[in-house]
Amino acid sequence: MSLSSGRSYLAIPGPSVIPDEVLRAMHRPSPNIYEGELIEITKSVIPDLKYVAKTAGNVAIYIANGHGAWEAALANIVEAGEQVLVAATGRFAHGWAEMAHRLGVGSEIIEFGNQSPLEAGAIEDALRRDKDKKIKAVLITHVDTSTSVKNDVAAVRHAIDNEDHPALLAVDCIASLGCDDFEMDAWGVDVMVAGCQKGLMVPPGLSFVYFSDKAKDGQKRLSRVSSYWDWAPRIAPELYYEYFCGTAPAHHIYGLRQALDMIKSEGLEAIFQRHQTLANAIWAAVDCWGSNDGTMKMNISNPDHRSHAVTALSIGAPDGTRLRRWVEQNAGLTLGIGLGMNSEADPRADGFFRIGHMGHVNAQMIMGLIGTIETALCALNIPHGRGATDAAALKLASVF
Repeated sequence: MSLSSGRSYLAIPGPSVIPDEVLRAMHRPSPNIYEGELIEITKSVIPDLKYVAKTAGNVAIYIANGHGAWEAALANIVEAGEQVLVAATGRFAHGWAEMAHRLGVGSEIIEFGNQSPLEAGAIEDALRRDKDKKIKAVLITHVDTSTSVKNDVAAVRHAIDNEDHPALLAVDCIASLGCDDFEMDAWGVDVMVAGCQKGLMVPPGLSFVYFSDKAKDGQKRLSRVSSYWDWAPRIAPELYYEYFCGTAPAHHIYGLRQALDMIKSEGLEAIFQRHQTLANAIWAAVDCWGSNDGTMKMNISNPDHRSHAVTALSIGAPDGTRLRRWVEQNAGLTLGIGLGMNSEADPRADGFFRIGHMGHVNAQMIMGLIGTIETALCALNIPHGRGATDAAALKLASVF
């Protein structure tokens, strides 16, 4: 027998749950893409996108996923034959470095592993060794979606400034924007990439590249930037189509407008507090499951270094995969795979899974998720400690 009938819950770390209000905003006929309402709505989302990132800088919209945002950022700040420095704390930093390599850009990778945040001192040392200032940008992830580590962005800015190095600071906020606090201007970020499908609660299809005036001016030294990735016309279009280098993603724009309205209505600080509170409830449950000979544990041990949007967990192979499949097939809950966590002992990362708790989530959804995971642990006879739901409930109740 299966108990999965009814509305399923996609608790992967993106795409996140899409609010019904966003879906309704998108469920409409195609509009005129040359004049009228759509043009005004598009103009209106720009300041609100800046509000979410806490910046007075620039933001370009692309019809692309997060990988497209990576390439757009690289195309505007570096060119073939040049060098970037990458601080790797999981699969997605490596992915950005691999993209740079495919573009002919050299990547020096500082590897921090899958269970630790970056160390700004190591970045500072690398910049100190760069006597000829060949490194054009430092690439980091604010939150790496694979490991769930959260990095100290401001510390990297200080490291660059301490060496008086001209490298730009470029940050991947695809998993964190709208979930964990990010302060682009206050932290001295030059370039930031994000997607619409996580904290912004819109179906995949839009990505964003934010950039400072320093990065904007620096683009002028490049020998060429492809017409599609060039951010210059997208931030100052003479004609509407230049926002997107072609046909507008009309329905995504309608959905984004509604999502930004919801974000502004709740308020950023309230959103950050909600994500932190719900994350604390999940972590309390995991601590209980891992006690008394339980096998489950956090991938990131220090709570100060954990994302409030995604939690990566180990439980031992093959139980990560067994648990994921059981909750999806029998209870209508979909959890994330152990992405990038494979090893010689666990080549398919069957001992890992991830919980996405980003965007449009509330207390009853998280308590239902916790109860469902506990049901699976019991059904599969996976060793675990008791009291997880009580511990999570106490965390939630403590904020009232």
